[in-house]
Amino acid sequence: MSNITQNHQKSRTLKVACIQLCAGQNIADNLKTSEQYIRQAAAKGAEFILTPEQTVLMELSGKALFDNIYPQDKCPSLAHFKNLATELKIHLCIGSIAFRNPDGSVANRGFLIAPNGNIISQYDKIHMFDIQLKNGDAYKESATYKAGNKLAYAETETFKFGHTICYDLRFPKLYNQLAQKGAEIIVVPAAFTVQTGSAHWHILLRARAIETGSFILAAAQGGTHQNGRKTYGHSIIISPWGEILAELKTKADKVPTGFIMADLKLDEVSKTRANIPVLTSEKPFD
Repeated sequence: MSNITQNHQKSRTLKVACIQLCAGQNIADNLKTSEQYIRQAAAKGAEFILTPEQTVLMELSGKALFDNIYPQDKCPSLAHFKNLATELKIHLCIGSIAFRNPDGSVANRGFLIAPNGNIISQYDKIHMFDIQLKNGDAYKESATYKAGNKLAYAETETFKFGHTICYDLRFPKLYNQLAQKGAEIIVVPAAFTVQTGSAHWHILLRARAIETGSFILAAAQGGTHQNGRKTYGHSIIISPWGEILAELKTKADKVPTGFIMADLKLDEVSKTRANIPVLTSEKPFD
């Protein structure tokens, strides 16, 4: 047994980081920026690093999307991240990448990559962002993307983990099921709009942490993107008690890119769930 494994079994502490990007339509540039922050976080000791939704290409539809996506087994971006996880010996969670499905549709798919470069788990976003905002902006993710239908939960030597992506945040049953399976860390890679983010981002994330007694890690896109879309940012790490452990805040109306870090004391999950046993106290009703 390695010293790293022994130390984790004793301390149950995991140093994590969330990367915040303002991805555009040039995949090489997006890869370069995300790699820069991943390397910086790893150099500061991060053992688990999360990137935002649509890490390498911020484009929902159209030619800019279809000209730049691949089937999963031929995707150079995914191969690059697998090699990076291996080199840095970290757990690397890629919030999501767009992939071309065999039927011509597109998947919005996230990955947990092991320190040996193997994919531990993957998840296709279940809830499609089909909404009409008060300011007139409309989004219909389901016009291009094929929704997933399977929960994604994984266990490693050091932590128990659950995937979600962005709009999933509004559907608490998904989080409840991940917690029921044992997830200690649930990720929320996102590209929230400014309007919905300013109103609901912090409230919903803290609620999901409190309801499930889990650590919530939310890596976000933030700023004005090449296609004109504006995203909220505010990447954040939240404890099972609902406390904000780290946040990348907007400064003087400028949404920064970069990363945040926190030390997760994973035993807080079982203690919180024992003190407030929501997961075991839930009752059926008519």
